[in-house]
Amino acid sequence: ASFLLLYFRTSLGIPLIFALLLQPPLTQLSVITQPNIVLLMADDLGIGDVGCYGNDTIRTPNIDRLAKEGVKLTQHIAAAPLCTPSRAAFLTGRYPLRSGMDAINNYRVIFWNGGSGGLPPNETTFAKILQQQGYRTGLIGKWHLGVNCESRDDHCHHPLNHGFDYFYGMPFTLISDCQTTETPEMDRAFRRKLWLSTQMIGLVTLTAALGRLTGLISVRWKTLTCLAGFSLVFFLSWFSSYGFVRYWNCIMMRNHEVTEQPMVTDRTTSLILRESISFIERNKHKPFLLFLSFLHSHTPLLTTEKFLGRSSHGLYGDNVEEMDWMVGQVLDIIDKEGLENTTLVYFASDHGGWLERQEGKRQLGGWNGIYKGGKAMGGWEGGIRVPGIFRWPGVLPAGTVIHEPTSLMDIYPTVVHLAGGVLPQDRIIDGRDLLPLLQGTAEHSEHEFLFHYCGVHLHAVRWHQKDSGAIWKAHYMTPVFHPPGAGACYDRGFCPCFGEGVTYHDPPLLFDLSRDPSEAKPLSADTEPLFDTVIRKIGRAREEHHRTLTPVPEQLSLYNAVWKPWLQPCCGTFPFCWCDKEGDN
Repeated sequence: ASFLLLYFRTSLGIPLIFALLLQPPLTQLSVITQPNIVLLMADDLGIGDVGCYGNDTIRTPNIDRLAKEGVKLTQHIAAAPLCTPSRAAFLTGRYPLRSGMDAINNYRVIFWNGGSGGLPPNETTFAKILQQQGYRTGLIGKWHLGVNCESRDDHCHHPLNHGFDYFYGMPFTLISDCQTTETPEMDRAFRRKLWLSTQMIGLVTLTAALGRLTGLISVRWKTLTCLAGFSLVFFLSWFSSYGFVRYWNCIMMRNHEVTEQPMVTDRTTSLILRESISFIERNKHKPFLLFLSFLHSHTPLLTTEKFLGRSSHGLYGDNVEEMDWMVGQVLDIIDKEGLENTTLVYFASDHGGWLERQEGKRQLGGWNGIYKGGKAMGGWEGGIRVPGIFRWPGVLPAGTVIHEPTSLMDIYPTVVHLAGGVLPQDRIIDGRDLLPLLQGTAEHSEHEFLFHYCGVHLHAVRWHQKDSGAIWKAHYMTPVFHPPGAGACYDRGFCPCFGEGVTYHDPPLLFDLSRDPSEAKPLSADTEPLFDTVIRKIGRAREEHHRTLTPVPEQLSLYNAVWKPWLQPCCGTFPFCWCDKEGDN
């Protein structure tokens, strides 16, 4: 009997063991230490522009492939609806106002390479932690988080000062001024304010000087000199905004060196792709972090001739399809080098599509699907809900869709954990490690509340009521659309964060996104029995969150926003800044 029992155990056991050995299970994270990490970030891409999120007219087969082979997030939220603050939050894992990277005024992004604002040197990016863990770290493409603080060569805000070993790309952002055939885009309202400020400071300076000369006012010459200096700075900033923008802002850099001033837009796409592939090839034998920050799909929509006229959505669709092709080229080199199973790939956009960006009947901005609002709108879903896709074969389950609330800030603790690093203990990190959720070992996101800012103004709060599955969202302010009901601020080009351009709500507008993702039907105490309970709960969370905020220097203040000639990156002897080192090569 014991022999028969042993026989059956053996005869059944051996095939079972072989079956288990041959089964391709999800790899345990402990087996793969320090995976390569490739972060792909689109610029101004709407969630409705991608095939796997519902678009059936713009072709994005490579992004769709990522979703098919990995995990797709349907409620992936940017921490801000504009480039500079959103990217600051992404790199630091913190709401941008914690680092001074969100605005109290209307200067909500970095305006000049020669400005003094930017990501503060005391902020610790995930790149810096990965660098300390032995990773080779590279940033290819857009930065838009400042360059210098006090001198042309201090590079205090530069990527190389924030944990990146290698940088190639634009320290600024694409604007239509970069392409000579396009209508200048540099903020006309900003120019008017610069001129008004110049006149006011000039008038004060002249009045003080006359008062000093006539003896009517007691003013020190030192004070007059300072006033005259400020007048000159504001005048030069205003003057430089006409005709010089292309030379001051549209530049390319390799590490600290300016390589193109102004940039040659016809070859920008090919150079960024070449640099990305080269970085992977150079570092394939060691753990690496590549942050490929696309210039697509920001205006002026630089698109090579090969892709012009290919889509049914005009130049914008052509540009998105070219970016998708670039994604495919990066995936191909990862596969070619045999790195697919040891590389985590992530794709996202920095915020929603720009609805107001039009020229005549041409729509040059993105589409945000069923979600209300768009770029620059801090509360409405269209401005902050973005694509979010992860792929890591053998570790993350393919074809998975997750509907839990997640944030771009979550990338920070996720990649730090994968690299074996430790989160900073001297500051608040707002992001949460996504790995348990992505692998299916956690049912819910760790975020109970997410706070949606427009500048430093809190426009909305999201509460994930995990026991019921409801996702409540309370709006304290909403932009005033023009024309009424249009869904955007077509009269301004951007929706404002405060003042006459917003409506203040007391009680706040309340939606349940699990039932009404388009935010079409606000709830009330008459239509929702839990209305008062939810509003109180969100109100307490808002107060608790506010207590965690501490004053920090404002990086986007008016002084930091204005152009300063002594901070302008220059290839040559200032002000004769011109070079084409890529062309020379």
